[in-house]
Amino acid sequence: MRKNNTMIVVLALFGLAGTGAATAQEKVILALGDSLTAGYGLAKAESFPAQLEEALRAQGQEVRVINGGVSGDTSAGGLARMDWLMVENPDLVIVELGANDALRAIDPAQTMANLDRIVAKSMAEGARVLLAGMLAPPNLGRDYADQFNAIYPTLAERHGVPLYPFFLDGVAAEPQLNQPDGMHPTADGISVIVQRIAPYVTQALNEPAP
Repeated sequence: MRKNNTMIVVLALFGLAGTGAATAQEKVILALGDSLTAGYGLAKAESFPAQLEEALRAQGQEVRVINGGVSGDTSAGGLARMDWLMVENPDLVIVELGANDALRAIDPAQTMANLDRIVAKSMAEGARVLLAGMLAPPNLGRDYADQFNAIYPTLAERHGVPLYPFFLDGVAAEPQLNQPDGMHPTADGISVIVQRIAPYVTQALNEPAP
């Protein structure tokens, strides 16, 4: 009887060791963003982080995607939340911020400074970064748009991080892929975003840590 109990304990320990190994292999992705990340108007399972995690797991990747999106957040708000979000020790931070800065006509220089600090802080704490670009609305004029739109490629080059040029690529201005407000994607719209950005995410995860 004692021998059998010993065997059970040994098997249990091996089982725990296997579980620990699987957990150690799991990569953590922090999706830091605004309502586009948070899943405004959508069920939790339809949000960008949830659909991205599902898509990557379907490809055989062991990942956990944290929803770090807050509706209405600006680049300053995202920066203010960095300390407690980085407690999760993400392997990759997807930075999807800036849309609300443009909607509020915030000085592009300030937006760039905030995003610069977000990228630098993420890298300083050992995380890879994927920068998701945004485009300024045309009603703000050519000068503003030129300054704002240059933020993302400039920061990507400065820090040597990959850039997904436009987070809403394939979805913006497509009525069937957006909610009635014309600004927030439907679940199908998020699916399009995930399909397009997933290869960038996979590549970024395989980059050497900074």
